[in-house]
Amino acid sequence: MSPTSALSRLLKSDAVPGILLILSAALAMVVANSSFAAIYNTLLEVKVSVLIEDHGLSKPLILWINDGLMAVFFFLIGLELKREMVEGKLKNPRDVILPGLAAVGGMAAPALIFLAINAGNAVTQRGWAIPAATDIAFAVGVLALLGRRVPPALKVFLLTLAILDDMGAIVIIALFYTQQLHTDFLLMAVVPLAALAWRHWSGAHRVAPTILIGAVLWVLILESGIHPTLAGVVTAFFVPLKDRFGKSPLHALEDGLTPYVYYLIVPIFAFANAGVSLGGLTPADMVSALPLGIAGGLVLGKQAGVFGTTWLLIKLRAAQLPEGTSWHHIWGLSCLAGIGFTMSLFIGSLSFDDALHLNEVRFGVLVGSAISAVLGFVLLRLAPAPVAISAMTEERQDAAAE
Repeated sequence: MSPTSALSRLLKSDAVPGILLILSAALAMVVANSSFAAIYNTLLEVKVSVLIEDHGLSKPLILWINDGLMAVFFFLIGLELKREMVEGKLKNPRDVILPGLAAVGGMAAPALIFLAINAGNAVTQRGWAIPAATDIAFAVGVLALLGRRVPPALKVFLLTLAILDDMGAIVIIALFYTQQLHTDFLLMAVVPLAALAWRHWSGAHRVAPTILIGAVLWVLILESGIHPTLAGVVTAFFVPLKDRFGKSPLHALEDGLTPYVYYLIVPIFAFANAGVSLGGLTPADMVSALPLGIAGGLVLGKQAGVFGTTWLLIKLRAAQLPEGTSWHHIWGLSCLAGIGFTMSLFIGSLSFDDALHLNEVRFGVLVGSAISAVLGFVLLRLAPAPVAISAMTEERQDAAAE
């Protein structure tokens, strides 16, 4: 095999984005606790401006990453959501019931655990949604490391759960993390929104004008006070799945954008947001209510929410276990759902803006996600192989027939 083909196969592996996330977070930790910490922090606070005659946007680099680059990330999530809803795993409502309700349970239980641990502290309670989301790239990366030991249906279950989880996170960001609403900019945003709708309904097939209009929508939503990542999702839903020539602009854009998002944008985000300065954290800070609530929500809340909801639905005969899986697999998957990382760090950056709380958020997210990843990997590594499960199922069916 040539080096080029080997590199191509490596880059197509589901495990690579997760590995890049780990390396980016580890590098951020090293830099934030080294002699380069001052340079790291100064770089993130550098003002970057886009101005026309003194009018425009002027923000620190960290906000361009969290508001701008993450809008591209959510644009890709929107493309994936639309594709799955039109022709994929979310097309048939019956296939969505189990992972959908498991996703709801997996968001509610971590939030409740977080609020219970942070009861009585109005400041830290703002972070209730931090442990509610699942990092798709990281979780799927861990599954990829397990290879054929994971039943194909389990990966579909995790992907569907994580996609619906992201939908819930988008709604939470829009409803609960809007600081101050400026209705004038929100009303102006109706114009690019109407232009996107008109292009979609008229069958326009060129994607570039849609993206440019989406950029205008991003600016107006940003100025309105609503988090601008919502513009990425909204714009994605107006990219046509099929054009009049029988081609798929959505598929082409998703395929072209995916490498840039998972190999560049998400690692940049992780490097910019995972730099926990341990020198600024005392032992008391590390076990304070905020990081404990986050880690507890990710590790215990996700297991309770996802596994508990799945168990209840199957015991009530409202759903069935995914093909080739056992309760051992569902337990392992529930742990992997506790890998919050990207989304948890992102919601944490919306919840707090002071250095101490942000450090505590990062510490809680990293610890909770790491424990969830290790638990999930070990449980799925020890789970019976899919072939063995199939044989057990056939034996049970034969015994029932007799």
